Amino acid sequence: MGGKVTPDRLAKAYLRIRAERSVLSAKFKEEDGELIRKIDRLKQAMLDHCEDHNVESVRTSEGLFFRSAKKKYWVSEWDAIHKLIVEQNAPQLLDKRINQVNMKEFLEENPDLKPEGLEIEEELTISVRKA
Repeated sequence: MGGKVTPDRLAKAYLRIRAERSVLSAKFKEEDGELIRKIDRLKQAMLDHCEDHNVESVRTSEGLFFRSAKKKYWVSEWDAIHKLIVEQNAPQLLDKRINQVNMKEFLEENPDLKPEGLEIEEELTISVRKA
């Protein structure tokens, strides 16, 4: 950036770069989405092959593919799961992270409370909007 750096020039440069990134991001998402759809079709064909031939894996001259079961867990009844976790003393069933919004509200409602082990990081950021 040659010449004097003015707030106008800073904002203009920021907005130009943000717009360029937006275009690149949209193009990437579109192209990547097509590749993901192709990969998904190939994966399904491989799963079908394993099912049709009653095999768990296939070795080819190009590589090996195999199927495996993946389980996912989610909660449909939080009160029941919370009760289970408390009754079974099983806090390891939860991820170790704080809900940012709820913690902020909790601390605002309890300004004298300084929870041991809670770290707080605050940074100043810049937001830019078009004129």
